[in-house]
Amino acid sequence: MHNFTVERLSFDTLSELPNSWNNQDYLELLRQMNYDNPEEIEPAELKAMCLMSLTDLEPTEAAQLVLGYLFSEELNEGQTENLAHQMLTEKLWEENPQLGQHQGFFKATQLLYEAYNGKFPRTEAVQFQVQLTAVEAPDLTLFDTNPEAPLLRLLAQGMPDNTLLKRLFHEQLDGTSFPEAQDIVWQLRTVKKDDKSVTLEIVSSAYWLDDFKYADTYEATTQADESVEEESH
Repeated sequence: MHNFTVERLSFDTLSELPNSWNNQDYLELLRQMNYDNPEEIEPAELKAMCLMSLTDLEPTEAAQLVLGYLFSEELNEGQTENLAHQMLTEKLWEENPQLGQHQGFFKATQLLYEAYNGKFPRTEAVQFQVQLTAVEAPDLTLFDTNPEAPLLRLLAQGMPDNTLLKRLFHEQLDGTSFPEAQDIVWQLRTVKKDDKSVTLEIVSSAYWLDDFKYADTYEATTQADESVEEESH
């Protein structure tokens, strides 16, 4: 077991994931909607034109197009069609059993929510910074590779016992195998690092980590996952 002091430095709620859509994406979506010469649109106008073109379609058609773009490798046409209908009423980034697709469903819904002015569910993510101070300096190497599992084990200890993460993943949090961790932590950035502490910025779904907003500074223990062969996707 490795001992740390965990300090929450900030906490924000977001309706959009940072850097989740770029001009190349808008351009590609416009092409798929058969927009004439999208390359001639000013870069600053691309997003607005893309949203406007999406609203020329029925909401489920637009949802199917966006899902097809994001999940071209993973979903077939029938699946995209079903999910496009579900998207109108369901928070797929929380309710779909495929954890690895949650971030994609969030991205799709955030774009469609904006385009259709709220016809789709409102997306909610969290972004916060946390400072982890090791009792023993070498313990910081835990976060050099596959940091998500040891990190979630620390964060969970700052959340209430009835929090969803603890209820659904208590065995993984207590053990040394937590492959789902990489699908729960959507974005992870090292803000700064010194001999004994590291400051990390985390973006995830409010579904999993909203309760961390109540966390104070606390002592916690964690462990790395035992290395396993990466499952082939």
